[in-house]
Amino acid sequence: MQPQTAVEWFAEKTAEIGYVSSDILNKAKEMEKEHLMMAFNDGKVNSVLKKRNSEEYYNETYNNKNK
Repeated sequence: MQPQTAVEWFAEKTAEIGYVSSDILNKAKEMEKEHLMMAFNDGKVNSVLKKRNSEEYYNETYNNKNK
């Protein structure tokens, strides 16, 4: 299963319940923080190895069809 962005998760959950709850908003914020931390850590490795750019990272991580 591919990870979702916080925005994708938020949109899915609000569509299911029809409103925005603070619990869902807080979960979205937690997910975004985790994703930013992963991207930062991955960036430290990539800066040394120079193996890919940010668009490649995003596409590989989130299976984006718009390459």
